[in-house]
Amino acid sequence: MILLAACFAVLGAASNAVGTAFQRKAASTVPSGGGLRLLLALARRPAWLIGIGGVLASATCQALALVNGPMALVQPLFILELPFALLIGARLMHRRMPPAGWWAVAGVVAGLALILASAAPSGGDNQAPMTRWIPALALCLGAMGAAVLTARPGRPPLFRAAVLAAAAAVGNALTAALLKSASDTFAHGGLEAFLRTWQTYGFALVGVAALLLLENSLQAGSLAASQPALTIGDATVSLLLGVLLFGEDIRTGWWVVPEALGIGLILWGVLRLVRVVPNVQQTLVGDDSLARPSPPT
Repeated sequence: MILLAACFAVLGAASNAVGTAFQRKAASTVPSGGGLRLLLALARRPAWLIGIGGVLASATCQALALVNGPMALVQPLFILELPFALLIGARLMHRRMPPAGWWAVAGVVAGLALILASAAPSGGDNQAPMTRWIPALALCLGAMGAAVLTARPGRPPLFRAAVLAAAAAVGNALTAALLKSASDTFAHGGLEAFLRTWQTYGFALVGVAALLLLENSLQAGSLAASQPALTIGDATVSLLLGVLLFGEDIRTGWWVVPEALGIGLILWGVLRLVRVVPNVQQTLVGDDSLARPSPPT
């Protein structure tokens, strides 16, 4: 089951990377702007439809992974989305990955492998009692709200980007926890039970909030400030939720040393990726003109 969960998680990361890259490809072929006109223009691009398909496939793979394995294993594997997106995006946009970029990708992959091999996540349940959900929701939603207040306009751009990205990471982890529970309900009770459980609507609402936080983070400052907080934060909070909410097991003791080394390798790789890859911000999140309102005419 753990191997199956890992396979679905890697497929999910790759699918989301395909979605990001093809949506970026489509966005580069339409005039800048916003609103319904932009959406209609994109909907006529086959690349954009492929991108949407990638996002939907990623959500399906993530749900299957979370049902079949511990959250502490599944969510960290989605770190692979970053190097996947860069590799696929570079090919689509006819750019070449520099040698330093390849070393950075290797660092991310090696760090992730070291963390998962050392922590060896296992066990746990797909459901949690409300006595665990209430404090988990209070802490995660409270942290997200506090981050929004802390990153108010007027603060330094890099600080705002990092804080909002950390809030988005907490939201992503909480979304995954809610999705895990809702997916298990669907697997055992069918669609009717899925639509009756509060976790279904919870992961939809929190997921939208996390997406909005991420968009604000990307507008507030550079990707070099937001991506490390997002990448490490999501994996860390997901691991904590897996252990505290679903009762999953990870190795501690002296295993903490290689786990910390793995975190360091991932952080180094992510920082290198967002600094050495040409036009990486456009490759990952699209043209800046699509992320900001068009000027009045």
